[in-house]
Amino acid sequence: MPAAILTLAHVEKSFGNTRALTDANLELYPGQVTALIGENGAGKSTVVKILSGLHQPDGGEIRLDKLTIRIADAQQAQALGISVVHQECVIFDNLSVAENIFISSRPRHGHRISWTKMRSRAAAVLAQLDASFDPDLPAGRLSIAQKHIVQIARALISDARVVILDEPTASLSHHEAEDLFRIVRALREAGCAVLFISHKFEEIYAIADRYVVFRDGTSVGSGAIGATDSDELIRLMVGRSVQQLFPKLPSAIGAQLLRVENLSRARFFEAVSFDVRRGEILGVYGLIGSGRTELAQSLFGLEPADAGTVYIEDRPVRLGTPADAVAHGIAYVPEDRQKEGAILPYSIRANVSLPNLGAVSRAGIASTAREAALARDWIATLGIKARDDSQAVADLSGGNQQKVVLAKWLAGQPRLLILDEPTKGIDVGAKSAVHAVTSDFVRRGNAVIMISSELPEILGMSDRILVMRRGRVSGIFDRATATAERIVRAATDA
Repeated sequence: MPAAILTLAHVEKSFGNTRALTDANLELYPGQVTALIGENGAGKSTVVKILSGLHQPDGGEIRLDKLTIRIADAQQAQALGISVVHQECVIFDNLSVAENIFISSRPRHGHRISWTKMRSRAAAVLAQLDASFDPDLPAGRLSIAQKHIVQIARALISDARVVILDEPTASLSHHEAEDLFRIVRALREAGCAVLFISHKFEEIYAIADRYVVFRDGTSVGSGAIGATDSDELIRLMVGRSVQQLFPKLPSAIGAQLLRVENLSRARFFEAVSFDVRRGEILGVYGLIGSGRTELAQSLFGLEPADAGTVYIEDRPVRLGTPADAVAHGIAYVPEDRQKEGAILPYSIRANVSLPNLGAVSRAGIASTAREAALARDWIATLGIKARDDSQAVADLSGGNQQKVVLAKWLAGQPRLLILDEPTKGIDVGAKSAVHAVTSDFVRRGNAVIMISSELPEILGMSDRILVMRRGRVSGIFDRATATAERIVRAATDA
């Protein structure tokens, strides 16, 4: 094992009375990818901010090549060879790719920027990353995956020795993630020390050499990724043995609640037919572009279908608007909870009551006391970790934000809940809680349509699985006969 490039030793950090890091230890080695694993609130983001110079530790040491250092700000982090690729791309859409790559270190000719040198060096580093787009292209025209490549190119031109990737694949398709992994492997081969932060175990095992687990601000385990398994990592993360990631409880499958016949929407899906029964979770699996999200949006009236019929309890219904869907007992939790699922600056109380104003109003005027009581009930029911019901949703962790979105719809007592990527970007503990809520919902005689890209989730939670490919249903599988191989084969052209 070579000597560590970067070491955190017994680092501590508090924000007021909140202890974010208590005893954080981390070693990053040249030519290795280290996965930083932990639940939301474990201290991962605080570590990243300390290493990028945004926060200063209250105690402990940071060592670079065995020398104790202080990272005063982002500029010094870059000068020390530490670069961060954030989940939310730090890209200026109105500037060119080359300008974004050299945003903090423009090459100069005398007192002027050397545009020729900038373009040629940008082209060279893009070629090194096997990127096919032009350095003069406006960055606003890039995909999310390409913007991540620009951020990595920015790290390479600054001669980064430590590259931190913070949830880099959260918004990427499977193929885009594979392209990113190829670049990460190239960074490793070039001798960089890579810190990779992800909630997805399949990614960790695909790309990491080592792991470090944080829990409650403390490092609780580390080692070679090949010497452990996911059960052990989960135990370290949550402090207890998690035998069942998918707590699907048995439920009685009852009468048909929803039936869809030949539903079509131009350019997105065509002749889709299926049904969902009371007490059932229907999983929907498909690759990006399969039409699965567009189908959910049509069932909720966001983008009405062009043709076909939807039946609820054997009666045809019109779902032209979300109000129509809600009136028929349909609720929808969208994939992007921050942009579409919640109003982040608003309080938990306001978010939960918003689609339920009739229940908290008297003579057309909302009662603050009723709003607060409703929110407190659901905070307790779903175990939402918050200061109180007045806390802004923006201040909650990703898992707790998702629980608020669930609460606002469950409070309206729907019959059918459509979940689009319900556990995307949340930790294993929050995932388990969302799954438990889903199981309890169907046990009470309701139904769920659950869209997910995670095969273990689809296989673990679904009673039946509908697979889509290129806008059409390519297969429907019972729980007893569904396998990962059959599902993937139906979702692809293989």
